[in-house]
Amino acid sequence: MAGCVLIMLSGCSAPDIDRFKEGEPRLSLAEFFEGETIAYGIFEDRFGQLKRQFRVHIDGRTEQGRLILDENFLYDDGEQAQRIWTITASQTDDGVTIYQGRADDVTGIATGRAAGNVLSWSYDIELAIGDNDIEVRFDDFIYQMSDELAINRAHVTKWGVELGTVTLVFLRGKLAQSELADNNFQLERW
Repeated sequence: MAGCVLIMLSGCSAPDIDRFKEGEPRLSLAEFFEGETIAYGIFEDRFGQLKRQFRVHIDGRTEQGRLILDENFLYDDGEQAQRIWTITASQTDDGVTIYQGRADDVTGIATGRAAGNVLSWSYDIELAIGDNDIEVRFDDFIYQMSDELAINRAHVTKWGVELGTVTLVFLRGKLAQSELADNNFQLERW
């Protein structure tokens, strides 16, 4: 029994962020999210069943050395939500960037480390599920694939038990403008 638990826990371990130090393009949240970014996302439960789809429009700007991300969400059931992040960054001697962030629905401080083209980002957040608000943990890994594309994979847990995963694809620059111009991306209706 103990061996099964160890195997299950090792399957959920986080990637070692330091192994991505040489990854390109180098991820800077302030640079990647400056201006307009859009994202397409899904939430799958722990059994791999698709539960929700959503879109996000993000306006990013830097104020007094802090990154402000204004995120507006539209879910496939018509629900809309907004989250505004305030994020600070500091460099370490070994080339790793340390991030800290706050948002109204985030409990405490979100923390992250970026090395090369990857960011590990963790936070506790209050989610409305049915008639209840529950606090869950998000452990995100953002992989910048190009100057205009990043993929985010988040593991969602409660008391260490995986509830599901969120996958987001962030588009910016010409990729985002193409989606917006073709009216593929809308926040008014699903």
